Amino acid sequence: MAAALRGALSACLLLCVSGTVPKPQNTRINSVNLQSILMWDPPRFQKGSLSYTVQSKSINLPKDDFKNLRTNLSVTECDVSSLSFYGNYELRVRAESEDKHSNWAVIRFRPMDDTIIGPPDVKVKSESGSLHVDFTGPVAEREHDRWSLRQYYGSWHYRLLYWKKGRNTEVIHIDTKHNSEILSQLEPWTVYCIQVQAVIPEWNKTGELSQELCEQTTHNGVTPVWIIVTLLLGSMLAFIILVPVCFFCFLYLYRFTKHVFCPSYVFPQHLKEFLSKPPSGSQFFSPLPQEEHHFYDKLTVVSEESKTPSDETVDEASKTTEHHQDSEQEVSDSNILPASERD
Repeated sequence: MAAALRGALSACLLLCVSGTVPKPQNTRINSVNLQSILMWDPPRFQKGSLSYTVQSKSINLPKDDFKNLRTNLSVTECDVSSLSFYGNYELRVRAESEDKHSNWAVIRFRPMDDTIIGPPDVKVKSESGSLHVDFTGPVAEREHDRWSLRQYYGSWHYRLLYWKKGRNTEVIHIDTKHNSEILSQLEPWTVYCIQVQAVIPEWNKTGELSQELCEQTTHNGVTPVWIIVTLLLGSMLAFIILVPVCFFCFLYLYRFTKHVFCPSYVFPQHLKEFLSKPPSGSQFFSPLPQEEHHFYDKLTVVSEESKTPSDETVDEASKTTEHHQDSEQEVSDSNILPASERD
């Protein structure tokens, strides 16, 4: 403490004597996913406000001169993400007050090597006794675009760590070049925790671990043997019972339908013939069959005693008339009878 006070007092005395501006302190780089910020602490200066100038120079180009990145800065930080990711730079910053300025505070910066690889985004889904893990990123933002850091580094893979939730449990890790992994052969109905990080062997870099995610597994999807046997026996029993029931139901419906739409009795043939003929007046007044026709002669018995010449004349006339009527009746009958009966 005493040494610090003496140092501060000496700096103040030196400032008062020389009138110079002290240089910025604690110069550092904060770089995550190639988003880089140069930061520093302001010096102790009480004679007015301070501004800052930041310059950069490529070390890979010996003839390269320092170039201004920002001038007249009023804050103690500067975004240097515009520098090439594959370059190797020397950065410097100084404090300025009116026409006076401090010495340069210098720091070296190599973006690809100095940046911190952030954690990837991880999603976990439990399905059929396994855990499906998907992970993406991290990404770098530049000029309003987002680019996966995997495109900038030569070698890249993910390291997945998982363990059963609880104390003193073994941590298992899996390295994969893909963006997803299925964790199988896990204990059913058990909670597992997962973390993922990026690993870049070529640059000897390891990214930050993702947030710890815990998920419970479900049934492993393997059906016990006793359930399979029970289902098989039940299916066979149901088949044996349902087949006869369906057969008898179908037979009953068939007979019922046949009885309703196709009755078993036969319509009389003579009625079929009668109904099949077109209606006419002759059908209702058809003559009787020939064998049913009876012809009668009128017989008149007259006693001899009462017979007189006049009566005989009457009798002869009556017989003549009856014979004539019988002849007419036969002719009319022959016309009515069908041709087959007339023959």
